[in-house]
Parts: sequence; C-alpha cells; structure tokens
Amino acid sequence: MDCIELKYGCNPNQRMASICVEEGRLPLTVLNGRAGYINLLDALNGWQLVRSLSKATGYASAASFKHVSPAGAAVGLPLDEAERQMYFIEEKTELSDLAVAYVRARGADRMSSFGDFISLSCECDLSTAQIIKSEVSDGVIAPSYSKEALEVLKKKKGGAYTILQIDEDYEPPLQETRSVFGITFKQMRNTQILDRSVLTPIVTANRNLPPEAELDLLVALNTLKYTQSNSVCYAKRGQTIGVGAGQQSRIHCTRLAGEKADMWQLRQSGRVLSLPFLPNLSRNDKDNAVELFLRSETAQCKRFLTTDVSAMTEDERRSFLAQVSGVSLASDAFFPFRDNIDRAARSGVSYIAQSGGSLRDEEVIQACNEYGMVMVANGIRLFHH
Repeated sequence: MDCIELKYGCNPNQRMASICVEEGRLPLTVLNGRAGYINLLDALNGWQLVRSLSKATGYASAASFKHVSPAGAAVGLPLDEAERQMYFIEEKTELSDLAVAYVRARGADRMSSFGDFISLSCECDLSTAQIIKSEVSDGVIAPSYSKEALEVLKKKKGGAYTILQIDEDYEPPLQETRSVFGITFKQMRNTQILDRSVLTPIVTANRNLPPEAELDLLVALNTLKYTQSNSVCYAKRGQTIGVGAGQQSRIHCTRLAGEKADMWQLRQSGRVLSLPFLPNLSRNDKDNAVELFLRSETAQCKRFLTTDVSAMTEDERRSFLAQVSGVSLASDAFFPFRDNIDRAARSGVSYIAQSGGSLRDEEVIQACNEYGMVMVANGIRLFHH
C-alpha cells in the first residue's frame, strides 16, 4: 500500500492522517512542502475540474479552491483593459495562456480565494509561477513544472509552499469508496463528460446559443461537477464570476452566486477602477478596499486611500448593473420555481443550463421566455458531496 503521511486531518487534533492507494503507486508526488488533509481534497477536486474543463474546451484551465469548493475557475482567454485593472495586472506584464487562466480563476472572487489551493491543467510555466508568487496561497497541483517555475515556487512561504505533481494519465477505478462514522459507502464515480454535446436540448423559444455562451456554460457546468451541492454558477468571458455552494435551498444558491456575480461586474465600474489607493498598497489590501467600498463601508475603506471617496449610491449600482447582459448560468440540478430565473435576470443572465425535471418546468421555461433567455434542459444532475 503506497501512502503519504499528512500534517493532520481536517483539524489539528485529528492525527494519523494520510492518503493511500491499495494497489500500485499514488499518482501524486510531493515536490515541496507538506500537504494537509483539506489541501489534498482541494487539490484532487481541483485537478479533476481543470482536466475536464481543458478537455471540454481546448483551453488551458485553472481553478482556485477553498474548503473543497472552487472560489473560481477559468480558461485562458486574453484579458481586456478593465480586467487587467481589476485583477491588478500591469499592462507591461506578459502572461501565458495558463497564467491568464489562473489570474481569471483567482479574480473571480478574490476575497474567497485568499489562501487558496491552485490547480493547473498543464505544465506550470514561469509566467504562471510569477503570478502565484504574488498571491497568498497554500499550494499548487499541476502535471509538471518548468525548472524556472519550480525555483520560484519553492521560495514561497519561506520554502514551505506545498507543490504537488499529478500523473496526468492516471485514471482512478470506476468504483469509489468513503468511510463515514465507521461505515463504508460505495458508488461509481461520476464519469459524466461535460462538453458541447450536453448543451442540448434547448427548451425555450429563443434558441440562439452563440459560441461564447457555449464556452461560458461549459465553464459553469464543469465547475459545478466539483462544487459542494446544492450549487449554482454564473460565468462570463471564460470564467466563473459567482459560485453559490453548499446551500440547502436552490434559490439561496442563486442569490448567493448572483451577489458575487454582481460584485464582479461592479469591480469593472469607473468608480472602482479609479479608487485612489495608497502607494505600494498590497493586492490583499486593495481587495479589502474594493470590498468595503462596494459595501458602502467608506469609513473603514478610507484607511486604504489617499483621499476620501463617497459611497456608490444604490441608483449608481442599479444603473451600472442594468447594462449587464450575456451572462451564463448553470445549476447542478433542476430549478423548482421560477424565482431562480427572476433572480438570474437581475444579474444579466441570458443563457442557462440545468437538468430539468421539475414539476414546474413549464413555469420555469415560461419565465425564461418572458426574459428572452436561452435555456438548455439536458437531464444531467451534478450533485457533489
């Protein structure tokens, strides 16, 4: 039995923690640092996500995981000027496709990504390592690392940064097991492939699903496959912009993810992009300043700024968000009521993918038709626990 001993389990008092395979060799190699139990859960879920997303789209992919759900996931579409500003990437900084994917994944929800575990779909190059170097992170998993990238990453966290290498050809057994309260559960692992073939049938009157929306729906669906259920994901420009995970009610998922998606949109507003940050302010402090500003907590925000700023008014917020459209949304199961569609419309959703199968499917479809949305009901449920 091949094993790796871990620092501890979910909590420091839970000792004797390890990962093992009963047959053959572990597909993991620890190149640096010492991984913890939750680190490994994040790493293995994240690796599956980026591998499936890269295969489904053909793009380099990255994910930022926290507590066994993605804070963000993305493919390597080039950044526009506003995105460079909101992600604190200087114009002169050249980024590889993989580096862009991680910048987007991290940028989806920078507050939640603080102290993340990173997953990369292909070899970690120097460009990506330089981006990782500047962020607060617990570790990274990738199929390989360039010599230069490894040198940069090994210096992170005083030399204690966790670096994992995964065998990209490894395929686990079809049956997976887990132990809860001394009882062993068994099931076939979820082998559902989420590529363009699952974006059918379209059940709404509007059937125009452009390529960019197809890409965003694939990002959202592949993300949901590895997100704690119930879950809903908003996506735009090849990345998640709002993930609602682990809620008992689907409308709460839709609201939570929608609030995050709205914050992502507002971060591109002129009011945010022109905030007068103090010189040499860290990225993390800039994140805090933006969050406080968007929550109208200007008294707390002022310590990060050179001058006082007025809060963004509710009218300003509504006016800016009213211009948003073309957002995609996916759900890991059916929408039981139209309230999810009404909430999605407030965040500029134009395209939806869900399983269908609710007693109120017709009501949900009618709501989509009222908003002119395109909706796929593919019959695929993506619960993950």
